[in-house]
Amino acid sequence: MHDAPECCVLRFGHRPGRDDRMTTHVGLTARALGADRVIFPDNAGQSAETVRDITDRFGGPFEVELREDQRAIIQNWDGTVVHLTMYGEEVQTVQDEIRETHHDEPILIVVGGEKVPFEVYDHADWNVGVTNQPHSEVAGLAVFLDRLFDGDELDREWEGGEQRVIPKETGKRVVDPELVDEDGNVDEADDDA
Repeated sequence: MHDAPECCVLRFGHRPGRDDRMTTHVGLTARALGADRVIFPDNAGQSAETVRDITDRFGGPFEVELREDQRAIIQNWDGTVVHLTMYGEEVQTVQDEIRETHHDEPILIVVGGEKVPFEVYDHADWNVGVTNQPHSEVAGLAVFLDRLFDGDELDREWEGGEQRVIPKETGKRVVDPELVDEDGNVDEADDDA
């Protein structure tokens, strides 16, 4: 998030047709829960476009990259590398140490999209399991980011964007951000909702 060193999510691997929705959701989750950037494999162009569109519509900052050199990104990362895997150490055991390390250096969070080679496990500073049971990599990323940012990502302020969601007990309300004051109140005189 803005005050800390960079938090980047790397989607390792993508099978077009099979992983499209999951890869998109990795990007959307990274954006919504505090990461600064997501890196997709170069064959995940549709996922990249969807996440860019959401960022344009609902605000940022958030960056999306397409890269083919995923192994090199991991090997050359100047900071901490965390690989999310059900086989890793329990998140609740290592979260404080990872959070403390992130205060001082950028973090790369690797989320596998297919069978991850052993070299990723070997190169990671931490292999972290959000439960050691089979589950969605999107769920694992969401829980990990919430633990990393200690819930502060839920109060993040979004810049720009064409739409702003106004929380309601029931129903939906989306307005032009220019109608919302700094306290989150909507100028009812200008609102067509």
